[in-house]
Amino acid sequence: MSGNSRRQIIKRLQAELPRGAPFDLMALHRIGVSPQLAAHYAAGGWLIRLAQGVYAFPNDDFGVYGALAFLQKRVPGLHVGGRSALALQGVRHNLSSREALVLWGDNRFALPGWFTSRFPARYVYAHLFDWPDADLAGKTVCTPPGQPQDLLVAAPERAVLELLYEVGVKQSLEEARNLFEGMRSPRKDMLGQLLSFCTSVKAVRLFLSWARETGLVDVDVLLAQYPARTGSNKRWMSRLDDGTLLSLKPHG
Repeated sequence: MSGNSRRQIIKRLQAELPRGAPFDLMALHRIGVSPQLAAHYAAGGWLIRLAQGVYAFPNDDFGVYGALAFLQKRVPGLHVGGRSALALQGVRHNLSSREALVLWGDNRFALPGWFTSRFPARYVYAHLFDWPDADLAGKTVCTPPGQPQDLLVAAPERAVLELLYEVGVKQSLEEARNLFEGMRSPRKDMLGQLLSFCTSVKAVRLFLSWARETGLVDVDVLLAQYPARTGSNKRWMSRLDDGTLLSLKPHG
């Protein structure tokens, strides 16, 4: 390749690839950069190699949302979930900027080292909902106002069930209760459908129990319309990691 051609490709690379986010070999291929040439540019300091097939511009201090946008194209269902999703939508309790970002996805996945070394985060994979179709799943994620375009975040009604699923494992009961009390005016139809498709008896019963206690929703009216998965008619009991005995009635 002539020096002039190489300079032209470098100009295209700098003009057409996004700042503030990583990019992959497919994006490089579209502007004529082969894997071999990408490696050459990385060796020459025009690019930095984050991982195999993943690059960024030198001195481009990309943020977490740019990195998430990159991962969302590669991991089915990847979204900000649970406690982190609630925080982005104004439901917070003593939130620390150093707390790990909670991400959920539809497949097993290990967050890459280039991501976790920059942004403390953990990934949750669990079959929490039996979706009847992809449309409903898509309606339970959104981009909250003020957040970058296309950032996928669990809607509050979904995020709270993700939060309750983690109680006693990665999430303390006390903080979960405080966050629950910060919920305001959930959408009844979405909430009812989510409770109908939620596979975690613990999350469903904990929601119903706290909803009764706080008056967040009229539980009896909700259950009359939606068949929430509450398991048997016996109490659900479990010893949490901190030693707390959690005892939940079927319908709150």
